[in-house]
Amino acid sequence: MKLRDLLKPARNRAVPMSDPALLLRSAEELASAGDVHGAIAIWLPLAHGGSSRAQCRLGTVLIDGVSGDVDVETGVKWLRAAATEGDAEAQRRLAECYFKGEGAPQDDIEAMSWYRRAAEKGDGAAQDMLSWLLASDEAGRTPDYAQSLRWAEAAAAQGVAASMTRLGLFHHNALGIPRDPSTAVHWWRKAAMLNDADAAAMLGAAYHVGQGVRRDPVRAYAWLRRARWGKSALAENFVYAVRASLGEADIRSAEELAERLPDAEDTP
Repeated sequence: MKLRDLLKPARNRAVPMSDPALLLRSAEELASAGDVHGAIAIWLPLAHGGSSRAQCRLGTVLIDGVSGDVDVETGVKWLRAAATEGDAEAQRRLAECYFKGEGAPQDDIEAMSWYRRAAEKGDGAAQDMLSWLLASDEAGRTPDYAQSLRWAEAAAAQGVAASMTRLGLFHHNALGIPRDPSTAVHWWRKAAMLNDADAAAMLGAAYHVGQGVRRDPVRAYAWLRRARWGKSALAENFVYAVRASLGEADIRSAEELAERLPDAEDTP
């Protein structure tokens, strides 16, 4: 069945509106079980009835697609309705549409506005993305490191690894704050323990040069190997130099250690 057919009113898909919360839970259970069509049948009348949560979920599945069929334009309309009512997830997803130019004009300013609204409601992913945008100098923007740091700290407090990695870079590169290699390593280690590949690369580099942590070439190479497994481009800046500094026995030790990380990481 095509999405446009699912979105047409149909008497046999009408649902009672007496308990929207229960209906929303039922829709989530159907979606989790792979019955997205059944979930849409519940979300659609709820969305028309003004449920911002149903509007958000409906907009999300229309954008992400059902069985390869997508309707980005309609999805964005539902996301905008939910975002306007204050749904944080919808605000973040709408911001993504503006940022990527999908279903809406590409507009970093509009994207940042919606990311900020979601961030202020405590959405960790929005806080992380807002932090990234504020630190970026793309499109002629002037970075606002103080605000970026604040939102990275908020996202990191919610366990967002990418923001932990960014905090490490702030402290390492003295972006709006005094340089502090030890604090940088602290944040890179926390993010690397959550399998963030860029954090693993930076932690490996720190072990290689001995900044903020005791120099340990074997551990450096182990973390850089893991960073490469995670497709971190940052690892390429260090991995060959570190390997060249090791003997064959140390290389084998590092390769074995890489398999056991992050559980085998030394923590202060």
